[in-house]
Amino acid sequence: MGPHAHASPENIVGATLLLCWAVVTWTAVLALMVADRHGRGRQVYRGASAIVLLGVVGQIGHLQEHVAQAGYWVQHPNSKPWMTPWGEGLAMGFGRVDTSHPALGMEILHFVGNMIFLAGMVGVMVLTCRAPGVRARMWGRMGVWMQGLHGLEHLSLMLSVWLGATRPIGVSTWFGVMHPGPGLWTYRIWWHFLANVLGSVIFAGALWHVWVDRKVIEESFLGAPATTQGKRRRAAVPQPALARAAGSA
Repeated sequence: MGPHAHASPENIVGATLLLCWAVVTWTAVLALMVADRHGRGRQVYRGASAIVLLGVVGQIGHLQEHVAQAGYWVQHPNSKPWMTPWGEGLAMGFGRVDTSHPALGMEILHFVGNMIFLAGMVGVMVLTCRAPGVRARMWGRMGVWMQGLHGLEHLSLMLSVWLGATRPIGVSTWFGVMHPGPGLWTYRIWWHFLANVLGSVIFAGALWHVWVDRKVIEESFLGAPATTQGKRRRAAVPQPALARAAGSA
């Protein structure tokens, strides 16, 4: 029996709620994509905004866990990776899924956290789907690609442990080749720290451009004039004026 067999009811409830957060968020993403095809602009705009905000909240918690781990490493570079008390509690809750693999809970926790972050990135893409010319969409696409690859990394780590591999298999573990010890711990801690910092910077850039172009994005959903500058200028010209210009030509 692993240490996760002794998870408290609070640990299990917390892990369950976090999993529900991820499931509900991704369900909402899929529902918004369907709603957009049916022309429900106002609902899609509000829903996508909510998903982005949930992604922000989730990534703040996720990033601070990696910052804390890196900070602990600076003080104890030869010690095993450390987790915050709340992170350890959630890992213990997730570990109840299969107590025969002590590291599984931690791998599930990080996978779920990355899925919440990825949903926030996808939320930016949904939010800008009717305004393809805004810069927020480029940043959102870049974030989806990067965070998608990061999510696949955590999926590999989680499944390899769950399926009985002696070591987690992924890029951050040299595909299980590195032996447990300070070298592996250092590499994995800083690999994920840098990946999360870079992902957070990209997410922040996307949010900044969403804010800058917020009127264009909102208009694209609520039926106001088109989103590009040229189309908006053309739409602002009265139709009789356009007809006179055409006749004189």
